[in-house]
Amino acid sequence: MWHPSTVIGAPDAEPVTLADARGQCGILPGETHFDTQLNRLIKAARAHAEEYCNARWAGQTISSQCDSFADFSRLSEGPLKSVTSIEYVDADGNEQTVDATVYEEHKDGLEPSIALKPGQSWPRVRFGSRITLTAVYGGSVPESVQHAMLMLIGHWFVNRDAVVTGTIATTIPMGVDALLSNHRRGA
Repeated sequence: MWHPSTVIGAPDAEPVTLADARGQCGILPGETHFDTQLNRLIKAARAHAEEYCNARWAGQTISSQCDSFADFSRLSEGPLKSVTSIEYVDADGNEQTVDATVYEEHKDGLEPSIALKPGQSWPRVRFGSRITLTAVYGGSVPESVQHAMLMLIGHWFVNRDAVVTGTIATTIPMGVDALLSNHRRGA
């Protein structure tokens, strides 16, 4: 079983650029007075897309813990870029790191895994302890995910408050959820 992950290395770059966000919001290229707000909206839109899809779209380092090496058959995060380390507590109570020659990374899109290399075996782990996987996640962001993020940014830019009075609000069919739904992990 996987336990909640922790981001230990912030995203290296956002999947949507500030220039793209300006364009979506109808802001001219030289206008910079909305940049702080737009950068905040870009991060919020990425966070929403990542949560909805259960996938990391911006490259970031994540620490995750599981109960058994068997859990590595389906990682808690995806897409996988690289494994930084796999740490565990051995049967004698000492902290150890699994040598990279023992396992191989399977970067299967949104459903990555880690498997033993032929002739290798996982080490014995102290009963009740957890295995910690530190890895870099993030991948090529599909255009539909980028477009969904831009739609959210545009909506939030125009509708800056939680409540709008005096109007009838309607969800646009085939909107953000429809664009993101094909990129959900575990769906």
